[in-house]
Amino acid sequence: MFITFNLMRSALKKSILLKFIGLFSVIRFYNIVILAIAQLICSVYFFSSGNDLYSVIFDNNVWFIIISTSTSISAGYIINNFYDLDKDLINRPLKTIIEEKVSIRTKMIVFIFLNFVCLIFAMLVSSRAFFFFLFYILSILIYSVKISKFPVIGNLLSVLLSIMPFFAVTLYYKNFTQEIFFHAFYLFLVVMLKDLVKDLISLRGDFTMNYKTITVVYGEKVTKFYMSLISSLIIITSLLIFNFFEISLMKYYYLFSIVHITIFTIILWNKSDLINYQKLHNSVRLLIVLGLLSIPLHK
Repeated sequence: MFITFNLMRSALKKSILLKFIGLFSVIRFYNIVILAIAQLICSVYFFSSGNDLYSVIFDNNVWFIIISTSTSISAGYIINNFYDLDKDLINRPLKTIIEEKVSIRTKMIVFIFLNFVCLIFAMLVSSRAFFFFLFYILSILIYSVKISKFPVIGNLLSVLLSIMPFFAVTLYYKNFTQEIFFHAFYLFLVVMLKDLVKDLISLRGDFTMNYKTITVVYGEKVTKFYMSLISSLIIITSLLIFNFFEISLMKYYYLFSIVHITIFTIILWNKSDLINYQKLHNSVRLLIVLGLLSIPLHK
């Protein structure tokens, strides 16, 4: 009987652990951490006056914005998981099976709680921050329920929702220069490129579940054409930032970006298998992370 009790306790611990892992997977905890770090670094080196680390670190409002961002995006991932379940079972079955250890009821409770926390902390910053995040939460809901299955507009809104949190920091500091615009446009293009690679990777699931992505509607060749166009815009934007703004050692990141995107485009047209699409996707994610790490070199 003692052995049976130990086995039951061990199974219970394993079940709870799997649920926690599943929940962290649903909210994509690693993405949230990276985004929080990105907001903090951008606050110091782009948005605050004087690039004063201590004034940013000890500013409660900055942390409240980061908390609001993290909770609203985590909630967004939960609602996306709910609507994309069937597609994800085809495209990434193992990950989805682990995520399904968390019940729908638990996901909905966490979803409501996270949005509530988001709005509470946003209200502590200002009424403007509150309405910004309220609009952001509603936009995520509309995207997940209505727009995510449509080509072009679905991609555009997905990318805009990915970079919108940085505008929350911009609104707080009231500092949006021409240089910040070009950095933001560069990020928009890179995230769009990543989104289109993801469409290539998830083609089978999207097609099966009748998601009208660019790849499903127009085919791989047209998708690659759009990606090549975006790659060209990334290179042009990198050259403009490199030549017209004082970005100190960060210029080497943009030089690397030009080389990286050129190689990316060559591989894109020469390799059409799932493994290489996944490698290309990871390479764009790496480019984003390196961009984040290069920000302290800005000045």
